[in-house]
Amino acid sequence: MTIAARSIGDHLREWRQKRRLSQLDLALDAEISTRHLSFLETGRARPSREMILRLAEQLEMPLRDRNAMLASAGFAPLFGERSLDDPEMAGARRAIDLILAAHEPWPALVVDRRWDLVAANRGIAPMLAGIPSELLGPPTNAMRLALHPQGFAPRIVNFAEWRHHLLERLRQQARASVDGALDPLLAELESYPVPPMPDARPQDLGGIAVPMKLMTGDRVLSFLSTTTVFGTAQDVTLAELTLETFFPADEETAEAVRLAAMPD
Repeated sequence: MTIAARSIGDHLREWRQKRRLSQLDLALDAEISTRHLSFLETGRARPSREMILRLAEQLEMPLRDRNAMLASAGFAPLFGERSLDDPEMAGARRAIDLILAAHEPWPALVVDRRWDLVAANRGIAPMLAGIPSELLGPPTNAMRLALHPQGFAPRIVNFAEWRHHLLERLRQQARASVDGALDPLLAELESYPVPPMPDARPQDLGGIAVPMKLMTGDRVLSFLSTTTVFGTAQDVTLAELTLETFFPADEETAEAVRLAAMPD
């Protein structure tokens, strides 16, 4: 049985509903009539390339999905998708390497839309000590590494708190997508047994962040994480990368990381 290709109207309707917008809401945002938008969704009108891009912008669609919507209307994809090893991506790769190196000795890594590790700095290496090779890929999945019972999970002192934080973040990311790429990973992570851990006293950070408190040797290292994306990316690969940087949440962690990074 042949499955019919999705129409431009299917794409528009699905993304409009995902963004919880009525036809009136989206029409006002895009500065078109509700009647015209209705005709686009039902197939009674054919959109121009410019109209598709305008609606995609208002719907905050990822570049991958903008390409798919353009293709469904018979237009060529606008946004390229190249490997970071492509010569045309040399500038972006250089920027990533500079950011990772400048963040040392604090850990930092880059993941793709499925949370597979793309790059990391030297600050990550001490955290990977003792991790089984099967979890280190390739590809190495950062979410799996963090929550797997043979990964970081037994070493995270505030595991229940950190697990909730990561799973909720992944759920939000999965809800914001339409291709279901993250659904198998989310189901896998939710199926992992939760190791018995002492109820660690939450670190008081004024309610602004959830720290990751990782047991290394005989001490606990406490980190805050931040997320950076390429906001002006015009390439699908680059737009889907996320840079995760970790900062010491206390002076004891900062001093321990500095000492570990010093040459012998």
